[in-house]
Amino acid sequence: MEVDLSRIRPYGDTLDDGYMQLSFTLPVQCDAKAKKAAELLSEKMGLQDVKVVYAHNIADSFSFFIVYGRCIHSVDMTAINIPEVDVEFMSYDEINGFIEKHIGRKVVVVAACTGTDAHTVGIDAIISMKGYRGESGLERYPWFVTYNLGSQVANEDLVAKAIEVNADAILVSQVVTQRNIHIDNLTHLAELVEAEGIRDKVLLVMGGPRISHELAIELGYDAGFGPGTLPSHVGSFIAQALARRIRDSKEQQRGCIHE
Repeated sequence: MEVDLSRIRPYGDTLDDGYMQLSFTLPVQCDAKAKKAAELLSEKMGLQDVKVVYAHNIADSFSFFIVYGRCIHSVDMTAINIPEVDVEFMSYDEINGFIEKHIGRKVVVVAACTGTDAHTVGIDAIISMKGYRGESGLERYPWFVTYNLGSQVANEDLVAKAIEVNADAILVSQVVTQRNIHIDNLTHLAELVEAEGIRDKVLLVMGGPRISHELAIELGYDAGFGPGTLPSHVGSFIAQALARRIRDSKEQQRGCIHE
């Protein structure tokens, strides 16, 4: 099956038919008029042959809809250029071996859910012994020393802990994203790290359901990881990025000596 990457459309029943499924909530009771409103709204969004395949009241004056329709638009994937995390993913044993060989000491990581965020599932999946999807978290790795500060941690406290333990990396998880509060909080953290003069000493890594590497770079972080990230993904990045920093620093020092 040959796919034209310059003209990508949703796949429903057959290649390039454009059919897609969309779900949303309207602030009205679920009745015939509400179903028609959902259909018309979908058509205004550019869908054709729209069918409301599910409609149900979910609360007083709120209803949930699932619609099916054909998208007439396409995307040229050959023209898309976005930053990606620069990492070669390694296994548990490979990560530990890499750190031992290329860094030669334990890597210190400080992590937390900061601001008003009380959700620790994401950060626990990466840090804690129980891990995620059959993988143990970084605290089980013999070549990592981890400090998981938990939830609702002030950015100031997270940075203070990083300074106290001479951290190599700061991990921050953001699950609560209403009104882009995560962007304000992440920006504040990056500014604090800069103000404390430790930006060139620590790797800044963010994660969460609405986090992307593109957003991370935009906010001044080293990497961003979204849904489905495994402990080994984050461990691989930290190990390799830290090894590069150490190598670059040594090369810079040698250059200064030669000058």
